[in-house]
Amino acid sequence: MMDEIRTQTRAVVDALLEVAHLKEGDILVVGCSSSEVLGQKIGSFSSPEAAAVIFEEIYAAARQHGLYLAAQCCEHLNRAIILEQEAALSRGLEPVNVVPQPKAGGSFATAAYNAFEHPVAVEHVRAQAGIDIGDTLIGMHLQPVAVPVRTPVKQIGMAHVVCARTRPKFIGGVRAHYDETRL
Repeated sequence: MMDEIRTQTRAVVDALLEVAHLKEGDILVVGCSSSEVLGQKIGSFSSPEAAAVIFEEIYAAARQHGLYLAAQCCEHLNRAIILEQEAALSRGLEPVNVVPQPKAGGSFATAAYNAFEHPVAVEHVRAQAGIDIGDTLIGMHLQPVAVPVRTPVKQIGMAHVVCARTRPKFIGGVRAHYDETRL
């Protein structure tokens, strides 16, 4: 099953990155319920093994594209974000003191915390794209105008997957002209 989860994860992240128009240094936020991936109710069956497989694939893709990965914690930590200290400080985000665990923060955030060189937790980010695995509600961590991205893979394991990219707000009304490359 872990091979299938790995393959599905890579397909989802590749499909998102293909259309998201991300730049080096942008943030990709990911919320992941390893419980949902394994067909259980969110928060009830945390799986460090499943989370590690998913994390490895997404982190490898993020690094390949020069992106920062932001791992959303579960609701027990108010959906705090784990990311590299460099990303937080360069954006003026104030670190908070918490270390995620599989049952308090979630297995995915724990995998991120353990893998990042200098991990920190912050209360929020404004990411340019995101992947929600298992209905973890990442919308609060996206920039204001989120656009759904349809991927050919709709599930990772048993978990529902939703992806989004963001775009600048349109202003100016009917006479305004827009930069087509930023849609």
